[in-house]
Parts: sequence; structure tokens; C-alpha cells
Amino acid sequence: MTTKKRICTVIIVLVIVCAVCVGGFLVWKKTGKGGSKSSQKVYVQKVSSLNTASDFKLSNRSFLGVVEAQESVDVKYDSSKTVDEILVKNGDSVKKGDKLLTYDVEAINLQLEQAKLEVERLQNEIASNKNQIAELEKEKKNADQDAAVSYTTQILSLQSDNAKNEYDIKAKNVEIKKLEASTKNAYVTASIDGTVKNVKTVDKLQEDGGDVIMQITEEGDYRIKGRFNEQNSKDIMQGASVIVKSRLDDSTWKGEITSVDTSPQKNSGEDMYSYGSSDEMSQSSNYAFYVKPESFDGLMLGQHVLIEIDNGQDTSINKTGIWLYSDFICKDGKKNYVWAKNEDGKIEKRYVEIGQKDEDNGDCEIKSGLEKGDYIAYPDKSIEEGMTATTNEADVSVPPNDLDPNDNTDSDADTEGGDEDIAFDGSGEDGMAIDEDMFASMTDEEIEEYFNKLYGEEENAENADGENADAADADAAFAE
Repeated sequence: MTTKKRICTVIIVLVIVCAVCVGGFLVWKKTGKGGSKSSQKVYVQKVSSLNTASDFKLSNRSFLGVVEAQESVDVKYDSSKTVDEILVKNGDSVKKGDKLLTYDVEAINLQLEQAKLEVERLQNEIASNKNQIAELEKEKKNADQDAAVSYTTQILSLQSDNAKNEYDIKAKNVEIKKLEASTKNAYVTASIDGTVKNVKTVDKLQEDGGDVIMQITEEGDYRIKGRFNEQNSKDIMQGASVIVKSRLDDSTWKGEITSVDTSPQKNSGEDMYSYGSSDEMSQSSNYAFYVKPESFDGLMLGQHVLIEIDNGQDTSINKTGIWLYSDFICKDGKKNYVWAKNEDGKIEKRYVEIGQKDEDNGDCEIKSGLEKGDYIAYPDKSIEEGMTATTNEADVSVPPNDLDPNDNTDSDADTEGGDEDIAFDGSGEDGMAIDEDMFASMTDEEIEEYFNKLYGEEENAENADGENADAADADAAFAE
């Protein structure tokens, strides 16, 4: 068979196949695969149950807290020393390490000299006792039995005195070291940053009988004390940013956890955090942490608040109205629509207006086109307008697919129907597979070029006379 004959045969076969396919498709479109479109059911859900605006709140654990006075540190003085000068007064601001008062160094030096003299005296006494013990040992060797007993008693007494003196020397040496350290650090320093309060004179101290000469209160008037338990301890750490929320209104304050106290807190019925034996917090050890807000405007001493770890929730979109996950939205050119249930209970394209989008959460605002009481379906390639909507998943007849939900074109893969007398196995005369879809999109010239390339080797093998003969036969065939 010549090339042109083959081309003619293929074209005829393709025409027949296309006719069969088109006829079958039209029949399928008219009747549906197993019934009309209206009899096929699509699962729909109520918009209010899908609305992400109704439950959009970051899951944050709240900790109970109370506004209290800032931490105060008592500054005590060493009553064994003489205060030389108090360097601060009430209301002064100090930093950690600043000098608050000095001791009388001369008095300390005097005590130090006295201690050293005492050590020297004890050492001399020990040396003298040792000399006496040596003399008594010599005399004891020449004494009778009764006198030897007396010598032994004296020796033991001197040895006991030396033992006591050696102990006293050790104690004095410790005292000397302390005094020497006092001469080098003859002052008291602040242990925290804060404001000096309740400064007392030495006379006032002696009158009151205490040893607290002043107090230092941390900067700021207040701080917030929060409480956590061992079950949520991983959420609390120094330096963490927090949001403080009022329990009276919508007021909020930003702050930072400045310190964490890992000493177990006392649980009692009078505890500001306690809500009785049913409180789950009472079932585990409780600990305290302290928050420094950026501002105390609007806070009162003793006010109870809620504390949340700042995860950026205050910068999230304030969602109102209807918000749906973007997967429910289909595209029709530049228009957006959803598959919705109409008044007749049928599926329809419902065009909607899109507003804000939350890229992080994957949802978008529906400004118009839907109400919370409407029902919509999750997009599926098989859904068509006119199908029946159902809220019972067991009634669904449209199978789910894994295709792009925005690709709502009809699928012809399972098209049935056509003339049963015509059979086409999808292969060429030589048993080579023919791509019907490819030929359907090609012009006659492209098909001829394709077969010329396909059988090019065979044609090249023929001699010139054979080619002329084939050409003549092809002309005769077309003439017929």
C-alpha cells in the first residue's frame, strides 16, 4: 500500500471514530451516566459551620495575675561595726552595686589589731606551757611514785590549756580574715536597681532595736505577679513577651517576664489565685513569675488580670462576617464563585465577592453573595449545576476526585454509547498505536507530514522507479 493510500485510510477511520465519540458524548450529556443530573446528589454544608471567623482565636493559655507593689529589699548593717556615713537619702535612685553606706575603717582596724594581739598572746602562752611541760617531764623521771602522779597531773593540765589556746587561735584567725575583708570593703552596696526608702539613722536603729537601716524598691510603682504550675512551666521563661489583659474591660498592656521564682508557692483558701479545692491549679505545685508592663496606665494596685504569652495574636486580622477557606472558592475567568444550594435544593454557581485574605490561615473574607444560613459544597470536578444538594453524606452519588477543585470541566473518560457495529482498536494498519487526540487536533497537511516521517525509511529504501510506480498508482486511486 502506498503512502497516500495509507493516509486516506487513516483519515476515514478518524472521521468514523470522531463521529462515534461525539454521538456518544451527546447521549451521555443528555441522559447522564446512570440517570439525569438532577438525580445525582452532592454533599453540602452550612456556611455558619464552615465560617472561620466564628472561631478564629489563637489558642493561648491564660495565667492569673495580680498587680502588686514592686519588690523591696531590706538593707541591713553589721551591728558589730560602726557606721561611718550614710551615702543616700529617701527618694534617691540607685543602681545595682552603688554604695549605700560606709563603716568606720579606723574602728575596724582597731579590732583587727586587737585580734592579732590576742593571737600573739595565745601563741606565747602555748610556747610557755610547752617549756613547763618539758621541765616537768625531767623532774618526773627522778621523783618517787607519789610525786610522779603530781607531775603527771600538771602536765595534763598544761596540755589541755594548749589545746584550748590552739582552738582560740583558729577562731581569731577567722575573725582577722573577716576584719581584713571589711577594711577592703568597708561599705554596703545596692543589690538591685531601685529607689531608696525608709532610711534610718544609727540612733533611730538603736531606738527601734532592728538592723534594717533602709529599703530599696525596684523601679516603677508596681509589678504584676503571675502564677503557673508544673504542668505548664514550659510556657514561662525570663525575657518572654506577654500580653496583660484586664478582667474588667478590653484593656491590654504589653510587658515582659522579668523573673521566675521556682520556689513552690503556698496554696491556701486566702490565696488570690485560689478558687477552692476544685481548682486544677491546687492539684500540682505552683510557682510565681513577675511581669514588668510597658505602661501602668489604667492599672490599680491589687487589680486581678490575665496574662498570655505574646504569640503575635494582637496583630492578627480581626475577622467578622463570613470567612471561608480558599479551597471552597472557584474561578470563572476573573469572577469567583462557590457551588451553592439554591431555593429548589439544586446545585448552582453562586458568584461571590472576595475581601481580605489571610495567607497564614488560608482563608478569605466573603463580602457578598453568601449568607451564614446558606449551604455550599466542596469543589469537585464532577459537580455540575442542576445536581441535587444533600446534607447526608450517605446519599452522595458524585465520587470525590483528586483533581484541581477549580478545574470544573466535564470528563469524557468514561463516555459510552455509539454504533456497536463499528469497532476501532486504536492501532494503525501495521499494528502501530495511533493517538486519536493528537490527530483530532492536526490539519490534513500535518497528518500527511507525520506519516511521511513515519514511513520515511521505507520510502528511502525504494528505488526511483518504484517511487514513480507508486505515484502512478496513487493518482489512479484518487481518479477513481
